[in-house]
Amino acid sequence: MHYASKKLGYAIGKGFASTISSNITDITIRTFIATARRSIPLTHVDVAGNAHMVDVTNKSATLRAAKARGRVLMNRETYDLVKQDKIKKGNVLTVAQIAGIQGAKMCSQIIPLCHPIAITKVSVDLRLVDNIAGPLDCAVEIESHVKCKGETGVEMEALSATSVAALTVFDMCKAVSKNMRIEYIRVVEKLGGKSGHWKE
Repeated sequence: MHYASKKLGYAIGKGFASTISSNITDITIRTFIATARRSIPLTHVDVAGNAHMVDVTNKSATLRAAKARGRVLMNRETYDLVKQDKIKKGNVLTVAQIAGIQGAKMCSQIIPLCHPIAITKVSVDLRLVDNIAGPLDCAVEIESHVKCKGETGVEMEALSATSVAALTVFDMCKAVSKNMRIEYIRVVEKLGGKSGHWKE
């Protein structure tokens, strides 16, 4: 390993400001950082650290699918009002379901480097659960499925659907309770593309 690289590695481990040697030039440091970026590539960042939209022009259009889940924790009082359809704003689950579908369709307008995708299917399912351990022992669980036939995946669209559905549940119920909590939003499955099938 080059002497300068060894010194830089030592400096990072022991405290850059106090130990880096003056003979490590700016060029050496920039080269080290660029090499590190190439070894762990981020598709939306170039080697200079600039953000950019990924070019998918030459990729083949294939079936892509993704599933995302999340939940909104709430107290028993709020849960009962949702279950009995007594929230004053309207039917919480129906409005959140429609909002989630809209969220998937609007993803590229919210997340700046996402491609606009011709989605072929979006489904958002909401389920009431009342057996969770903790002070907020009830929840609305959300699962979103998104499909398309395209050059890039739909993980972000599935996450957007689940996120917007969760935010809508919160908005519909916030007059009743302020201590709801949105949590565990994540991709649980994806299909298609170079990485193939992945499941949580």
